[in-house]
Amino acid sequence: MHREDRLPQNAREGILFMLIISIISVNTIAPIIMGLERGFSKENYIETLKIIPIMWIIVVLLVRFVAGPVVGKIMPKFIGKTDGFNARVLMNTFFNVTVLSVLLTIIGTWVGSKQISLEPFQNFFLSWFRNFGVAFWIELIVAQPIARFVMKKIHKRKENRAETVNV
Repeated sequence: MHREDRLPQNAREGILFMLIISIISVNTIAPIIMGLERGFSKENYIETLKIIPIMWIIVVLLVRFVAGPVVGKIMPKFIGKTDGFNARVLMNTFFNVTVLSVLLTIIGTWVGSKQISLEPFQNFFLSWFRNFGVAFWIELIVAQPIARFVMKKIHKRKENRAETVNV
């Protein structure tokens, strides 16, 4: 089977990959969505920074225990054996962002307002489309490419070390 150097090859790399993506995502997506929701100001940004650690933990748990398993089950229905790397990444990103944005549109509102209410359900479609759009493009053009670049560099360094040892 072909090894893809742009993806993690073991559990340690998998953790690093998820950390890179989640830290970039939570530090860009949350402030943008909060800015669009409440206005872009220093005060709103500082409020967003206060909830980022909580949201980061929630995102990591949702990726690991909800989005990952769900996407793992639906990906084979949409991706064929001959589909290339970019098609697989695009579909994986699309499905992960869809699952996470649905859940985080609700949970994020509760965390941000510090109360559980019906508000996220009442405004769901207005908020979700915007949240999905922001998250999808951040993932597609910022977080994922950076994480894949790091993986490629790690694998290149390992390959260079192996070649040096074999010489």
